[in-house]
Amino acid sequence: MNIFTLALVFCSVFLSVVAQILLKHGMTRVNLYKSSSETLFNMMIQIFTNISVLAGLFAYVASAGVWLVVLSKLDVSKAYPFVGLGFILTMLFAYWFLGESMTTYKVIGTLLIVSGIVFISHSK
Repeated sequence: MNIFTLALVFCSVFLSVVAQILLKHGMTRVNLYKSSSETLFNMMIQIFTNISVLAGLFAYVASAGVWLVVLSKLDVSKAYPFVGLGFILTMLFAYWFLGESMTTYKVIGTLLIVSGIVFISHSK
């Protein structure tokens, strides 16, 4: 794997993490249950006029686009384990930017997930 392909992998993972944080930030600003008379249409307007939600969706589309380029250059079995970095980065970004708690259980669980991905990526 050359440095350019590795950079694309990290770019895709990073964009995916940013998308999660932006979507969460945006959805905490949307009040979907203001009243029982709130229509589905009005709820959708609230969601799709929220700049954080729109930026999050854009980041997801960009991440998917970059990932398609990655898949054209690497075997999926080599590329996909890098997605495990997203678990770690999402937990850290949620802590730093959203003020979510980082408990021992979250850290251990995230590390177990990443460990499993590492084991799977090394299996033959």
